[in-house]
Amino acid sequence: MDKPALDTYHKALAFNMDKTPYGTIAEIGAGQEIARWFFKVGGAAGSIAKTMSAYDMKVSDSIYGSCRRYVSRERLQAMLDREYNLVVDRLDEVRGADSTFFAFANTVSTYSYTQQRAGHGWLGIRLQTHPREAASQIDLHVVLKGKSNTQDQETIGILGVNLIYGAHYHCADPFKLLRSLMDGLSTDSLEIDMIDFEGPAFAAVDNRLMALRLVKYGFTHAAMFNANGKLVQPSDTLYKQAVLVERGNFRPPTLLTMNILDKAYEAFISEPNVDPDNVLVLSEMTLQNLRGGVEVGSGIDVEDFLQRAEILCALGKNVMVSNFGEFYKLAQYLYHRTSQPVAVALGVQNLLNIFDESYYDNLDGGILEAFGRLFRNDMRLYACPKIDDQSNELVTAQNIRVSNHLRHLYRHLMENDYLRDLDSIERDYLLIHSKKVLQKIRSGDSSWMKMVPEEVVRIINERGLFCKTPAQ
Repeated sequence: MDKPALDTYHKALAFNMDKTPYGTIAEIGAGQEIARWFFKVGGAAGSIAKTMSAYDMKVSDSIYGSCRRYVSRERLQAMLDREYNLVVDRLDEVRGADSTFFAFANTVSTYSYTQQRAGHGWLGIRLQTHPREAASQIDLHVVLKGKSNTQDQETIGILGVNLIYGAHYHCADPFKLLRSLMDGLSTDSLEIDMIDFEGPAFAAVDNRLMALRLVKYGFTHAAMFNANGKLVQPSDTLYKQAVLVERGNFRPPTLLTMNILDKAYEAFISEPNVDPDNVLVLSEMTLQNLRGGVEVGSGIDVEDFLQRAEILCALGKNVMVSNFGEFYKLAQYLYHRTSQPVAVALGVQNLLNIFDESYYDNLDGGILEAFGRLFRNDMRLYACPKIDDQSNELVTAQNIRVSNHLRHLYRHLMENDYLRDLDSIERDYLLIHSKKVLQKIRSGDSSWMKMVPEEVVRIINERGLFCKTPAQ
């Protein structure tokens, strides 16, 4: 059984009493609370070589150089570079054999009364886990939810202590380290939407898994990584981008999967208010379609997730992992991060699910409230048809059957071009179902190779993906 987590006070005190770690805490902007914890508990001379606090932008520039934005990863990196190098250059000769040097930095803006805007910040630590070892690093981004500067500052203070403590004492267990970041905090006060582990201490860490854990633990609603498997900060990535999302299980991506995305992209960039040079395409997986796996109690098959992610990255796709079961929640998330058009590519069956009122029992306004949230910002849905199993007829957005009392709502969406048919999909591809492809891979039936893109065939065969049935 795990020991109860130390509170913030005792984490700071335990760190100060440990004579091995030694380094700098540098804070700019509104994040000025972290060093105070280590001085408050006493014994800081044993762990802190220097603290830096710069609020004025020109002062900050004179120390770390100029940058486009002050609360940014670029600024965080400049801070860590300078402070870590100074610690090593000045102290390695006198105490490098016995000390593990570190530099912690943050750059934060708290809640703005004048603009009614939530705060956010970047925090990072560069550290040695053994004397004179090459440095490792953790960067993270937080969205602050306090309604006052004081609330956000207190949150950053606790989070900073958790990160410094966790990086030093939980580095061998990155999942424990990740969970410990929220000790003494709640998701009512902040959201951690990106974390990145690098260096020899974290050589075994797969940052795609960390993205999944952020969502699974409820630290954020969605996390993103690019085709290189690198975690990216969603707001920065989505900012001023028109966004096209395909939701699926991608298990594996089939010819139909990719054809839907290609045809939706062609339709999207032809829209008069969409700039083709500013379109971000996302392949989204929800926790719901990652269920049924090998982790006891989690319901998520981690290996299976990584296999899907590996293929999508190899295909050059940006990947989002979310807990948005309902489409309107996904839409709201995107609307808050970009002012540009948003579109979703989906199959007719998912379109029918959107008209299923049981999904909206938790909303006072039911389906009308959900649709108001979904379509309020010129959202468009590109619907791929399907071939009916019974009649062998083509079912499209034009001829699907919804409940009688929803027909007028459906007609309104069609007449105002919120729903669009993807009528150029290859008809033969409509007979491809990912579940059947997966069954064929696992049974050794090579006909599956005609149902997925050539690159997917190569990756699956070279890396032996999807070959075993997950334990239940």
